[in-house]
Amino acid sequence: MTGARLLARQMRYEFLAFRRNPAAAFFTFFFPLIFLVVFNLIFGNDTISIPGGDTNTSTFYIPAIAAFSVINACYTGLAMSISFARDQGQLKRVAGTPLPKGAYLGAKVLFMTIIGIVLVAVVTAFGWVFYSVDVPTGTLPAFLLTLAVGAAAFAMLGLAMTAFIPNAEAAPAVVNAVILPLLFISDVFIPLRDNAPVWLGLVGDVFPVKHLSLALQAAFNPFEDGSGLRLGHLAVMAAWGAGGAVVALLRFRWEPKR
Repeated sequence: MTGARLLARQMRYEFLAFRRNPAAAFFTFFFPLIFLVVFNLIFGNDTISIPGGDTNTSTFYIPAIAAFSVINACYTGLAMSISFARDQGQLKRVAGTPLPKGAYLGAKVLFMTIIGIVLVAVVTAFGWVFYSVDVPTGTLPAFLLTLAVGAAAFAMLGLAMTAFIPNAEAAPAVVNAVILPLLFISDVFIPLRDNAPVWLGLVGDVFPVKHLSLALQAAFNPFEDGSGLRLGHLAVMAAWGAGGAVVALLRFRWEPKR
């Protein structure tokens, strides 16, 4: 079989495993919707009027939840699932089969990338139906491209992070200890106020979380006149993704630590 067919077949197995765990599948898709509902309950859904037109505040919640969904699926979910599979000996057994390692890992990365993009589509559709979210069609290509670049970058970072996770029990603590602080200083959940320390904003500028959030905000802004594409933010995410791929290539382990 060709590598592409092996990858497609392994993707099918990833889908079957995901479908056969209905509780995990349900909360994977339900969790981002909870954020959208909570944001509307706390901050409201007021109408915003400018000379260019009208929209509501729910429209600006979507990019933040989209960034969180991509990171949660492609970085957090991938790093944890691989860490658990390695600790249970699954990776070691897979490495001993004729299946190419690249096909196995590629299927996991591609599947989680698709899950992240589907999550964004579900949240956007839910917001459009229940909260009258404006979906800007003119900048939609930029939004989709940003999602694809961000998903690929954070998937590579998720693979790289597994090299620094000692065992499955430590996986949630290690992964969340890295990503949660960045979510709060990267304009995802709350924007940094003027009285926040300057260095805090500079730290956020270094990491890809903020660049994903800002790029999605620009591409989903209904008042955006241009294409909504932010090449600078995409370049930073691509650089981090390339760095993650190099670390994963050099440090990835198929066997658990003794």
